[in-house]
Amino acid sequence: MSDKIKIGISIGDVNGIGLEVIIKTLIDTRIMNYCTPIVYGHTKVASFHRKTMDINEFQFHVINDANQAHDKRPNMINCWEDDVKIELGQATEIGGKYAFISLERALDDLIAGKTDALVTAPINKHNIQSESFQFAGHTEYIQSKVNAPDSLMFLVSEDIRVGVVTGHIPVSEVPEKITKEKILSKLELMNQSLKKDFWVQKPKIAVLGLNPHAGDNGLIGNEELETIIPAINEANAKGIFAFGPYAADGFFAAHTYTKFDAVLAMYHDQGLIPFKQLAFENGVNYTAGLPVVRTSPDHGTGYDIAGKNMASANSFREALFTAINIVQRRKESAELISNPLKLSKFSKDRD
Repeated sequence: MSDKIKIGISIGDVNGIGLEVIIKTLIDTRIMNYCTPIVYGHTKVASFHRKTMDINEFQFHVINDANQAHDKRPNMINCWEDDVKIELGQATEIGGKYAFISLERALDDLIAGKTDALVTAPINKHNIQSESFQFAGHTEYIQSKVNAPDSLMFLVSEDIRVGVVTGHIPVSEVPEKITKEKILSKLELMNQSLKKDFWVQKPKIAVLGLNPHAGDNGLIGNEELETIIPAINEANAKGIFAFGPYAADGFFAAHTYTKFDAVLAMYHDQGLIPFKQLAFENGVNYTAGLPVVRTSPDHGTGYDIAGKNMASANSFREALFTAINIVQRRKESAELISNPLKLSKFSKDRD
């Protein structure tokens, strides 16, 4: 049996660009030098998308169980027997139904240890809702399934890493959700992830303010004085190198983010707008703080270009390699901890 890293892949909404970017990524056979990909969907749906791209030379190796995966081929597990009606570019109930089936099966195998990581293609957060899925998105669902007390939406690229205190909630609810305890929890998760998943030995984290001009000493809001600064001080007392709060507009405009290993934003758009502006083609959404590894491209279902062979696979490809790298770092870290002599040599080599 191969010890190559196994990456589970959920296909997302069948009416979106998920399978397009998956196929465009896996058609490069060099991928199989780094991992064994296992896609959870159905070959009929994949063939439909493959034909829209006029690709004839690509085929999935069909398996019934992740343990049967061929380590030199892109694998697919057929997760249903139904004939699925595909309506490219449309948000349909069917699209949500099969996105969930794919996600659930892939996540179950990840939790069972049959795969090493999960890369999720984009879902529609509305049509996937059902009795089985009542969550704001992938992040919240996966956190619930693995019984993690907290998680961090962590957007990463080569040039910038941004996490958020609050995720998929209305802007009107943000101020009441910003608490010292929550900021501190996200800082701890970010600090741990930077060390464990990205091998940053002494992470420096910038914290953004909530209000314009970071509150301007209370003139434009008190959240910075009453909540954010106390959280930063407590993080510092725990050995976390957190700095701020910074006014978000000037922080990004002056490229101050380049002086830090990561940035903690207070809410979704405050962090994701600059991140996507800076790294849209190669950005990755990583769910930090979980016992499992999950990544995703930083784009949505792309209904407007579905079926037109226009979708860039760059972000999905980066998500795949980010998952591979994090799994490898975690494995190597575990080996170093279990072998003190190797750890000593490793530390000297890095000095």
